Amino acid sequence: MAVSLETKCLHLVEEENTEDECKKTLHYGSVSFPIYQTATYAHPAVGQSTGFDYSRLQNPTRAQVEKVVAQLEGGIDAFALSSGMAAISLLFEIFKPGDHLIIDSDLYGGAIRLFDHVTSKNGVEFTRANCSCDDVESLIKSNTKAVYIETPTNPMMNVTDIKTLAEIAKRHGILLIVDNTFLSPYFQNPLLLGADVVIHSGTKYLAGHNDTLAGFIVTNKLEIQEKLRFLIKTTGAGLAPFDCWLVLRGIKTLALRMEADQKNAFKIVEWLKNQKAVTKVIYPGLKEHSGYEIMKKQSRGFGAMVTFNVTDEAKVKKILGSVKLIQYAESLGGVETLITYPTTQTHADVPEELRLKNGITPATLRLSVGIENAEDLIEDLKQALED
Repeated sequence: MAVSLETKCLHLVEEENTEDECKKTLHYGSVSFPIYQTATYAHPAVGQSTGFDYSRLQNPTRAQVEKVVAQLEGGIDAFALSSGMAAISLLFEIFKPGDHLIIDSDLYGGAIRLFDHVTSKNGVEFTRANCSCDDVESLIKSNTKAVYIETPTNPMMNVTDIKTLAEIAKRHGILLIVDNTFLSPYFQNPLLLGADVVIHSGTKYLAGHNDTLAGFIVTNKLEIQEKLRFLIKTTGAGLAPFDCWLVLRGIKTLALRMEADQKNAFKIVEWLKNQKAVTKVIYPGLKEHSGYEIMKKQSRGFGAMVTFNVTDEAKVKKILGSVKLIQYAESLGGVETLITYPTTQTHADVPEELRLKNGITPATLRLSVGIENAEDLIEDLKQALED
């Protein structure tokens, strides 16, 4: 039975004949999927299993959230990890010393730190590019194995044409990996546009309540699925049952939250554009944004992440010390509106030269717009911007 994305956030739709260990247990009619808070599982006899052996390998609650996320992204499998960074780290275990990857220059600071200080020391080579406008194909070498992007990027909101880049990747037999955290599967599905792997910080929009950490890898490639199943059981980085349940609970309202967040974001963006202290507003839902037409083509929405510049660093400090409803904190994608200062928070470990090249200045702020009343948020920004 074909159902809408909104319904898929609430119900796992499977084929009638699907062999699913989770379905073999009735769960006593529980509407909320149970939390299987157990480390191990008893076997009926030698050679017999309940389908689960040890929770590092798999757990029914984790299996459920993985199936739900895979369903939302259109993948054959998903892998639930302890954080978004754990997801990226596990994925990069499929590469070996001497492999070359092309990575977007504007990425979450934690990903840049991982690539520069961990993955590179393991012998993996990287070339940075602005994948939204550079000639990526010209950077492909004989040892290139993948292209890694965010779209929109964090925090400068660069938009890459996923379908076009996927066609380039396929011509050269390399992978396209897309971090889809900013838009969530509700607004964008990179696998359906030709990507091979999708990454999520499940902490953000999927869980949606700033109360847990989680990460996800989703793929539609059997070979990658097999490698990752081996890696997740071997490294032990799988998401704990209670955190899996929190993500399951969060996903139930994903559609409602994304629509409410975006509605508020549009109102705040229009207000920010008319403020004297605001020198630049970057939001892919603005028609003047360079990626607007691409977003209309490949996404169902523009999201609720807004980056803006103010007059100077002193104004930044004034705003961050004055907001009341809006909270000055790292992270994004929760129901509460957060304001972040990339220079000292999310991108503090990024070399200053790269930050400035990407457009992140000491006067740059990032908003993750939540579900509060938009007028209340605007009033809070208004008083914070006042001299």
